[in-house]
Amino acid sequence: MRLDLVGTGLSALGLGLIVFGILRSGTWGLVKARPDAPQWIGLSPVIWLILGGAAVISLFLAWESRLASRGREPLLDPAILRIPVLRAGLTSFFFQYFLQGGLFFALPLFLSLALGLSAIETGVRLLPLSFTLILAAAGIPKLFPHVSPRRVVRLGFLAMFAGLVVLVAALQAGAGAEIVTWPMLLAGLGIGALASQLGSITVSSVPDEQSGDVGGLQNTITNLGISLGTALTGAIVIATLSSSFLTGVEGNRALPASIKARASTELSGGVPFLSDKELEAALVQARVPPRASEEIVEVNETARLDGLRTALSLLAVLALVGLIFSGGIPTRGPAAEIEGRRAAA
Repeated sequence: MRLDLVGTGLSALGLGLIVFGILRSGTWGLVKARPDAPQWIGLSPVIWLILGGAAVISLFLAWESRLASRGREPLLDPAILRIPVLRAGLTSFFFQYFLQGGLFFALPLFLSLALGLSAIETGVRLLPLSFTLILAAAGIPKLFPHVSPRRVVRLGFLAMFAGLVVLVAALQAGAGAEIVTWPMLLAGLGIGALASQLGSITVSSVPDEQSGDVGGLQNTITNLGISLGTALTGAIVIATLSSSFLTGVEGNRALPASIKARASTELSGGVPFLSDKELEAALVQARVPPRASEEIVEVNETARLDGLRTALSLLAVLALVGLIFSGGIPTRGPAAEIEGRRAAA
């Protein structure tokens, strides 16, 4: 069997353009280019990269269909994407790992940078998610072998939604690391519930000879979801942080006009996510007066929380979107289907 080099190149190029575009959206802007950012035909390069990536993916699918119609071995047979159960399973996979990628990007920012926790302390605070994830992933198939997969998947997305909402509500000025415990427990239950169903659902939706194709699709969707979730969450955090910080500086009457003008000029391309200590050191190096430094640190703390809340709120909305798209998940699992056929026979 010859390797489909053209299909491999097209798929890698298309996905790479999309991910790279989203990664740069926080710096360049999504549609309208930020000040000092490059412009392509009057718009930010990000929107063109995403559209270009989508066009290349469409070209990849057309190429694969052409190979299949000529009896050659394609990298991916597009025909399997027309199976409703498989599409629903892969879509749920995408949303699961998108949410995971975004959550695991945002939380360490809060714990390690905003609160100053060490790497070990940050890991300990994330452990509750692992406990409930393992319990749900292993316990649901064992205790409820005939439960409706659709119901479990929807409850999983609802648990992730609830965890994100609780976290957004708890992210207030002065909040400590303890606020992540319940959100982590809920998110772990959700991820574990999804993990207990989606793999078997997608693999059982195609004949055994195509299980390898499904495995490859799952890996691709998993990596794409994590990449886009991480990239988009980071872009939203930085974009909201920058906007909130500059607005706070402009509206702060205690800051002299010279510092406001300097901040608007030097930070127009984006404000980095910094801890209080890092920001204080940078302000000392820039010879900003102590009183002004205190005001800027307070503005930055508020802007950090605004960025995190905005990104996590979007993830909560996407958890509901994932729930809506899970309608194609079957109400009977593979084991129940096999037992039903045996009983009928």
